[in-house]
Amino acid sequence: MGCTFSGLGALYDAVNGGGDVWINENRFKIVRQLGEGGFAYVFLVKEVVADSSSSGGGGLAKKFKDSSHVSDDGTYAMKKVLIQNSEQLELVKEEIRVSSLFSHPNLLPLLDHAIIAVKTTQEQSWNHEAYLLFPVHLDGTLLDNAKTMKAKKEFFSTSDVLQIFRQLCAGLKHMHTFDPPYAHNDIKPGNVLITHRKGQSPLAILMDFGSARPARRQIRSRTEALQLQEWASEHCSAPFRAPELWDCPSQADIDERTDVWSLGCTLYAILYGMSPFEYALGESGGSLQLAIVNVQIKWPAGPNPPYPDALHQFITWMLQPQAAVRPRIDDILIHVDKLIAKFSK
Repeated sequence: MGCTFSGLGALYDAVNGGGDVWINENRFKIVRQLGEGGFAYVFLVKEVVADSSSSGGGGLAKKFKDSSHVSDDGTYAMKKVLIQNSEQLELVKEEIRVSSLFSHPNLLPLLDHAIIAVKTTQEQSWNHEAYLLFPVHLDGTLLDNAKTMKAKKEFFSTSDVLQIFRQLCAGLKHMHTFDPPYAHNDIKPGNVLITHRKGQSPLAILMDFGSARPARRQIRSRTEALQLQEWASEHCSAPFRAPELWDCPSQADIDERTDVWSLGCTLYAILYGMSPFEYALGESGGSLQLAIVNVQIKWPAGPNPPYPDALHQFITWMLQPQAAVRPRIDDILIHVDKLIAKFSK
């Protein structure tokens, strides 16, 4: 999917708002900032429809094949990326390309995008701005929810844990069974959007495909192994990174089961609010890498009554240090369905 270049960036006043944003032929008013990280900012925006008598989501709705993507109130999430060099430009183009490949209810869809060339000034160091438009989920990420719940000493029910996790697995299966299979490479609570629903388990949606790549790689030299480790250190969050991405052998077949490791860590985080290995960061002389490579899991005291031991066994099954014996996504879905049948109300 090609990137759109437009000269309308002048209508937007730097990062802090002011003015409207145009993404191709559609206009959006910035409501407020939702988050930021690195050179990226996420805003809540509302579509400005020129013809007030038009209905069904305004001009943007005409672009969508799937009407479920149309916002009832015209609000969306817009990610703005400040691009400083050609390498960053290529990374954003790749994120747009990969995001446009997938279509699944548990994967966040990219609704529209534009990349705009801007004139550099003394005050700014960037030469392009990218705008990526997504559906908005105002209940935040699993990480946001975990922080709130921890402060209140609350836990997800076993039923909700399994339903959230099953949705993640369903979205990931769509990526893993693509041709060629894709790995997300950065599954973690901060990349899982949660929407609370009355009388139902929360809706879980996997987002951020900036690190997603074709999953299968043959490593045949020490140089290739070190290159993979360096790439992983930049793109895969450390507490959720698979052992083979920390210490890659010179002869190795890397596949989508790097994501299965991250899934196991994320399931632990749905239960207890953090990765199973983050405790090492708080220990004197502790090493996150050693804790991961040696699979040194610590089980905290959970809710009362505690989570069933079957959940701990499920996590341990996914956290196999040898990728060749780690289960695949189809195996995990079969197992989670059995657990749902056993433990759901």
